[in-house]
Amino acid sequence: MGTAEEYQPLLNGLDSHSRIPDLSSTAVEEFLEHKPVAVRWWLRLVAWESRLLWTLSGSSIIVSIFNYMLSFTTLMFCGHLSALELAGASIASVGIQGLAYGIMLGMASAVQTVCGQAYGARQYPAMGIICQRAIILHLGAAVLLTFLYWWSGPILIAIGQTEEIAEQGQVFARGIVPQLYAFAINCPQQRFLQAQNIVNPLAFMSFGVFLVHILLSWVVVYVADYGLTGAALTLSFSWWLLVIVYGIYIVVSPKCKETWTGFSGKAFWGIWPYFKLTVASAIMLCLEIWYSQGLVLISGLLANPTIALDSISICMNYLNWDMQFMLGLAAAASVRVSNELGAGHAKVAKFSVFVVNGTSILISIIFTAIILIFRVALSKLFTSDDEVVTAVSNLTPLLAISVFLNGIQPILSGVAIGSGWQAVVAYVNLTCYYIIGLPIGCVLGFKTSMGVAGIWWGLIIGVFLQTVTLIVLTARTNWTAEVEKAAERLKRSASAERLKRSASAEGLDLVTDI
Repeated sequence: MGTAEEYQPLLNGLDSHSRIPDLSSTAVEEFLEHKPVAVRWWLRLVAWESRLLWTLSGSSIIVSIFNYMLSFTTLMFCGHLSALELAGASIASVGIQGLAYGIMLGMASAVQTVCGQAYGARQYPAMGIICQRAIILHLGAAVLLTFLYWWSGPILIAIGQTEEIAEQGQVFARGIVPQLYAFAINCPQQRFLQAQNIVNPLAFMSFGVFLVHILLSWVVVYVADYGLTGAALTLSFSWWLLVIVYGIYIVVSPKCKETWTGFSGKAFWGIWPYFKLTVASAIMLCLEIWYSQGLVLISGLLANPTIALDSISICMNYLNWDMQFMLGLAAAASVRVSNELGAGHAKVAKFSVFVVNGTSILISIIFTAIILIFRVALSKLFTSDDEVVTAVSNLTPLLAISVFLNGIQPILSGVAIGSGWQAVVAYVNLTCYYIIGLPIGCVLGFKTSMGVAGIWWGLIIGVFLQTVTLIVLTARTNWTAEVEKAAERLKRSASAERLKRSASAEGLDLVTDI
């Protein structure tokens, strides 16, 4: 271990009058090896890491929130049509669209892992191939999920929903089939750009599409009076608009000239190993996302299902809004960790985990306070039905607890994605959510007088156990070993590419550029 004199230039940088020192990850890695004692040096390092984190997460949060607000706004318009149409749109959004989202977002987390580590290791050309490979797999999944969307009515009835709600849900689900394919392309696009620390342009594009979506929704739903079908088709159109503007940026931007070299048949080479990581990623996030959505589906089986669904869906929309904020922060954490692991900076990756978790806890405390203070006003944004407003207000304390837990859990999941731990976390999610949390929620909801609140307590217990488990896993992580695993993962990718070139040289090329 070096002496203080060896790191004096770095210490001088930390002691400078600059509020946030301009340091490199390599210098910080060496400095953390030295383990300084002075508090002011640690504060400077926290400021340095926070600057990097917020440079990424600030725009990532905007992207995540405004992309989610497309669906959020659509449900608000549906809620002012009628309570039945809101229930139908909500059950389709959660039970059908949510199922697809879980699969797509889970598969896309593999892009974050591999592209993030490739960027940190400066293997830029591999990133475009990885993105194309992901789009191929996502579109394949979208084709299979189309049947679920189209026949959503009988499926919703089969799981216990009323015919009236299922009928409205099918109308909405069929209208958002085009959105499914747009989402299949957009997920890899977004993670491909985020892995390169390209986030500000995404924020501007997402905000612009959101403004267009509000205007179109108002015209289609209220002025043209196309109702639920019009709302769903407008949502699909807005997502395709996102795909188009993202695609144009990737093709024409100088920032992507090294990572995007055009469409290539190489995307089909070595697709099986990537598919296995994708499956692990999908299982991990699906188990996580479907757990909270299952709360809404189960609520539809309670007495007075319309009021139960309306109240729980309103609360879940605010919980999801908070989740989108935290997912933006988690995406930044994932990029930071994967970049540093790919670059071989184990201690910087560990330090980044510490900073992002402290930041997320502070933010979640603020959000929890907002939920409790504006409990009635927030429900009135969705509905003017007094019975629904009262039901939402009664659930608000549970919503506040969930919001606080969401300040920690998504960040730890983001760290897991950046480190490539998807398979391990999948087992954790299965145990905490479905073996422990969900049965407890069902017992409290249906065997006691607690109703929706009892089901939600099951959700809270499952999330709490999963959060504690992830904290233990993260605390016990050997970050040096994670660096070695990242290097091995990239080495296997490079070996596959060399095999491809060798086959081409011998006239055995099975795929050509497209």
